[in-house]
Amino acid sequence: MHAATVDDRRAEFRAIFEDEERFRGWYDVAARRLYRYLFGRCGGDVGLAEDLTQQAFLHAIRHRDGYDGRADPMTWLIAIGRNVLVDHVRRLEREERRRLRLIVREIPAEVLGSARPSLDEREVITAALGGLAASQRTALVLHHVDGLSVHEVATALGRSDGAVEQLLNRGRARFRELYEEADRG
Repeated sequence: MHAATVDDRRAEFRAIFEDEERFRGWYDVAARRLYRYLFGRCGGDVGLAEDLTQQAFLHAIRHRDGYDGRADPMTWLIAIGRNVLVDHVRRLEREERRRLRLIVREIPAEVLGSARPSLDEREVITAALGGLAASQRTALVLHHVDGLSVHEVATALGRSDGAVEQLLNRGRARFRELYEEADRG
């Protein structure tokens, strides 16, 4: 990337905050995209997706000087949203740790795979994801939906690769149970 492109992006991003109308326009578009990104990763929890969207925007606005222009502002905002989600999961994980005693069963990754599911199937998948422990849901989504490697997921969650493998195995097993229950439903 050329230095001018980075400088241009930074200047354009700064300009958004200098004009109230321009900021509103950017916010309206960016908030919808960020919300959609987070909604699917929150197991369809509308309130949580709204809260995390708001937290991510507050962080982005407070730290807008940290935008370096190497990526599109939306990419930068999505990364902040992902970090806010991971922080939320870490908090939940501490609360849920004592309750997690799940049966480990492997399921094919294709259940969460890249084939575009129908609307009904998406609702079943969303319901099943919503029933998972937050740490399992996040690990599954980061790995299977966002395509992060086990090591990248481990880094994002602050865990070892082995711990993430266990989360994925347990998450897939529980997802299968919940998916089959919701599908029969």
